[in-house]
Amino acid sequence: MPFLEEVGIVMIIKLPEDVSLIIHILEKAGYEAYAVGGCIRDKVLGRVPQDWDITTSARPQEIKHLFKKTIDTGIQHGTVTVLLNHTGYEVTTYRIDGEYEDSRHPNSVEFTDNLRLDLERRDFTINAMAYNDTRGLIDEFMGMEDIKAHMIRCVGDAGARFDEDALRMLRAVRFSGQLGFRMEENTRQAIVERAGNLKNISAERIRTELSKLLVSKDAGQLREAYRTGMTKVFLPELDIMMETEQKNPHHIYTVGEHAVRSVEVLNYLFGRYSGTWDSGIVPENIRKLAGEFTSQFTQKQHLILSIVMLLHDAGKPETMTIDEKGVGHFYGHQEESEGMASRILKRLTFDNETVATAKRLIRWHDYHYGSTVKSMRKTLAKIGADLMPMLFVVQISDILAQNPDTFEPKLAGILEAAALWKEVIASGAALELKDLQVTGSDLINELGMEPGPEIGKILKSILDYVLEDPARNRKDILLTYAKGIGN
Repeated sequence: MPFLEEVGIVMIIKLPEDVSLIIHILEKAGYEAYAVGGCIRDKVLGRVPQDWDITTSARPQEIKHLFKKTIDTGIQHGTVTVLLNHTGYEVTTYRIDGEYEDSRHPNSVEFTDNLRLDLERRDFTINAMAYNDTRGLIDEFMGMEDIKAHMIRCVGDAGARFDEDALRMLRAVRFSGQLGFRMEENTRQAIVERAGNLKNISAERIRTELSKLLVSKDAGQLREAYRTGMTKVFLPELDIMMETEQKNPHHIYTVGEHAVRSVEVLNYLFGRYSGTWDSGIVPENIRKLAGEFTSQFTQKQHLILSIVMLLHDAGKPETMTIDEKGVGHFYGHQEESEGMASRILKRLTFDNETVATAKRLIRWHDYHYGSTVKSMRKTLAKIGADLMPMLFVVQISDILAQNPDTFEPKLAGILEAAALWKEVIASGAALELKDLQVTGSDLINELGMEPGPEIGKILKSILDYVLEDPARNRKDILLTYAKGIGN
């Protein structure tokens, strides 16, 4: 692990210039100040911090007095945002939290001059370290030891930390996934005992943690969220999936285990290694094909795909039937899964674009393509050409989380379909109504057809006519064809 250089007993961390300046101004005025929390953890791990937080003995009004531009971000809790060079830095007074009654908010906040008291209220040891250039690294709770041991451990009593904010339980799993760490046993046991308290946490906060976990390098830590009882609170559908045996030769895992593995496969295809899933089973040609697509996807598309893999078979338990030979079948599970995913994602407050795209991908995730260019044209007209790169990656991830004995013909089918897709796209063939060389206005103005719903039906027939043979997409040919339909 790329720990920063330790000189003697002092660890050297290079702080951003603005952060150093804020700390320097506070120290020059007689106060203590440190960069604190996740930014220090990330620097130690060789990661790039997403933001920089500063903690100080100065009170909020004293902070505001020292800097020209500030925002009262959460001044009642001691937080002031200092603006430097068009960037905001949260500066928070050392504080002690009062009693918690809602698994989320302290009843009161008391300011203190004692850094240790401020650090000991934080969630995990790896997030309870502070640093400045004068005193170096302040590590009162052995955060460095836990980093070296790849351990997620609460500061002090784990039960107390989780009673203060129940979301910390899900954060423990999320950090395990992001960092590839394991949970310390007392921390894990405290989660098992308090998992039900997640009911007090808003869907928005749970969505944020789940989203980060789904795209992490070890998203398989979802299993810990299940085993410790957390998913029973915010994603009970996954619990049912985890406990549903598929009884089908194409599958050697439960519905839920298959889903989690498919998320792991997906993240591998995005270049994020998982320590749980065996990446050696991915053929090189499939790895290359998937890479062509994933290299073009945005972070949001990655998240949407991860959600799809988690929920693409959510409807299987509901639709499962067993035939006379004891084999399980899941007729209609695509539509059932689409509906369930819609309800789940709305419950977790995902945005409309995410919900809509996930639904489309889940609806078609089991689609079987034909073996001709014509069949691919019709497929693109039905599914949407825009969806195909994501759908290919969904299907690859799905297949590679099934029974390895069934991989070869299925993956060959994806390679064939992708080649056909590329051929159709390169040809510029008409795939949508907007691609046709005639419009509704042409039918009205040149053929004298009456405006109304019938125009749309005729245009749809014209598109089907062109899908059979792209060379037909000429205005004269299509008007003649439309005239025949109209008569």
